[in-house]
Amino acid sequence: MAGDSRASDNASAVLRTVLAHGPVARGGIARLSGLSPAAVSRQTTGLLRTGLLRELPGPADGVGRPRIPLDLHTGAVGGPVAAGLHIGVPLSTFGLVDLRGRLLARHAFPHRDPRSPGLPRDIAAQLSRFLGEFGTGRPLLGVGAALGGWVRPGDGTVVRHEALGWRDRPLAAELSEALGLPVSVDNHARAVAHAEILLGRPEARRSLVHLFIGNVVDAAFGIEGTVHQGPGAAAGDVAHLPVPGSEAPCACGRTGCLQATASDTALGAEAVRRGIVPDPSVPLLVDAAAAGDPRADRLLRERARHVGRAAALLLDVFNPAVMVVTELSSVLHDGYLDEIRDAAAVLSRVPGDPGRIVPPHAGPAVLPGAAATVLLGPLFRDPSRLTWEGEITSGGSGRSHSTALAFEP
Repeated sequence: MAGDSRASDNASAVLRTVLAHGPVARGGIARLSGLSPAAVSRQTTGLLRTGLLRELPGPADGVGRPRIPLDLHTGAVGGPVAAGLHIGVPLSTFGLVDLRGRLLARHAFPHRDPRSPGLPRDIAAQLSRFLGEFGTGRPLLGVGAALGGWVRPGDGTVVRHEALGWRDRPLAAELSEALGLPVSVDNHARAVAHAEILLGRPEARRSLVHLFIGNVVDAAFGIEGTVHQGPGAAAGDVAHLPVPGSEAPCACGRTGCLQATASDTALGAEAVRRGIVPDPSVPLLVDAAAAGDPRADRLLRERARHVGRAAALLLDVFNPAVMVVTELSSVLHDGYLDEIRDAAAVLSRVPGDPGRIVPPHAGPAVLPGAAATVLLGPLFRDPSRLTWEGEITSGGSGRSHSTALAFEP
């Protein structure tokens, strides 16, 4: 499928049209994409050959002459899959997704020591076992990995991740060598933004801001389908964004910074200090609130209001069509999302519907799915980089992932 840029653009247009509207016949693809029937025919032939598309039985629409519908190849036999790896501070999450971003399998790997120098090696070994168990012989395109901090996706380097103690770490190269697979790496806030643009709400393709609240606090901004990286891919660092009304002390010497006010680390420590949970775990706190503990509920609502005030500042600066907030309690329970919306509406000076503040479209599966999109996003932008090759073998476990596909990120 390799060719000039026009051919690559046309292949991308066909693939994205089928993603948005499939199953759809070739004539429908031409009408929806604006490409000529001849261009659609050429590109669908190549996409069928590489296994990204498949023909379905029966007519796609209308009556009269049968028209064979095409769809993304998500079948259990032969449908390509991508692995997603989200590296958090307490644990890593593995996922396997199809071409529509649907999560097929998931596994959590707790970190014994998040600051261990050998953590990437341990993650690769566990991920390889996961792929050996759940890969089911389907073509594996590679691994998309996402994590917090300053990540430079061009060369897969983690420039800075304070909580893990990483600086200038060539993570993509380390993981690729250990797994024997192509690996793409990006910041998790940008990864979620990419996933929303590719697979989520249509308005996200116009403009979006994504605010990620976890142990690391990050943000991402996208416009017209492109997520901004900035020089050195350093965009999105909002750890020290001031939160109106917060007096939480920050390690930087100031008070009221978003990281110190609303991160999972800060919330977990406060929950232990108040005697709500025995360990500084936000999932434990969310479970306690769901079980009816009013102290847990009150603390989560406090955090939601802080997040809402920070969201208001970003809304005023960017005024996006949609603002996606990834924060555990509001992803799981609408009541905390309402707190975020209400707090943002009080502070924001930009008129607009508070309903444009939304959780990620994938819900609780957001992290492994978004990580896989780090690999799938470039594939949909340029499917010509997918080639037929021999077996891709995972060196970490010695298991072989049978496939004739290789995607060069």
